[in-house]
Amino acid sequence: MKRVAAIDCGTNSIRLLVADLDPATGELKDLDRRMTIVRLGQGVDRTGRLAPEALERTFAACREYAGIIRELGAEKLRFVATSASRDAENRDDFVRGVVEILGVEPEVITGDQEAEFSFTGATKELTGRTDLATPYLVVDIGGGSTEFVLGSDTVRAARSVDIGCVRMTERHLVRDGKIIADPPGEEQIAAIKADIARALDQAAETVPLSEARTLVGLAGSVTTVAAIALDLSEYDSAAIHHSRIPLTQVREITHRLLTTTHEERAKIPAIHPGRVDVIAAGALVLLSIMERTGAEEVVVSEHDILDGIAWSCA
Repeated sequence: MKRVAAIDCGTNSIRLLVADLDPATGELKDLDRRMTIVRLGQGVDRTGRLAPEALERTFAACREYAGIIRELGAEKLRFVATSASRDAENRDDFVRGVVEILGVEPEVITGDQEAEFSFTGATKELTGRTDLATPYLVVDIGGGSTEFVLGSDTVRAARSVDIGCVRMTERHLVRDGKIIADPPGEEQIAAIKADIARALDQAAETVPLSEARTLVGLAGSVTTVAAIALDLSEYDSAAIHHSRIPLTQVREITHRLLTTTHEERAKIPAIHPGRVDVIAAGALVLLSIMERTGAEEVVVSEHDILDGIAWSCA
């Protein structure tokens, strides 16, 4: 067994996994897995820069994670940064801060690398299952981008496109830091759908979406929709992992989220407070993908890019 630490810093959240891995058996045993909403991508789509307050929130989480990594004695740490820091003009400020706190340089990976990690993390446990047909289409709906990866044992095709729950919310539902309409109106929803449709056209240029036999959904928007579908009184990772949520339910939940106010969504116990303002857009991305691919259900995985990063350490 090898003890490793992996950090995935995305547009909306930063996550830590410390785990013991056995490359020979494919076993991954969690020692600590946690997530902090830092909204690193705050305003990036509009300004092209990481906001000072967003950087400080992220560095505070890094300091907390550094203590956990030291306490658990991980042999190796890999820090991967995704969409927001890839897009920002001042990403050097971000890199310097991470190096000072954690002693490693964040790897600002490409969308294709992000997709490879997501696929490995999501499908390693599915090998050999007879109830799930291949190829899998793994979709990782993040804050700033969504990754599409098609494959069975290995990746056949991958594409990252710039749609995510934070990007869609800030582009269409917020102006000058304030919500335009709560709940969003038909015009805003139509604009989001048009953006998603264009992005799906881009993804389909590289990834044959129609060939997918099993849709596997990753990341906070998908797991939150699953938590609502399962009517959980609080977020329960074990219940959500490998749950299978039908299209009809995803459609109902998306409609509910798009037609309720921020205050009403905040009362849904399964929604993390940091996702209340972006979950409607995230659910709409998921629904649009399911309708485009003809998927009758989504298999929800709690194991994703973070687990793929951990396996790359081994």
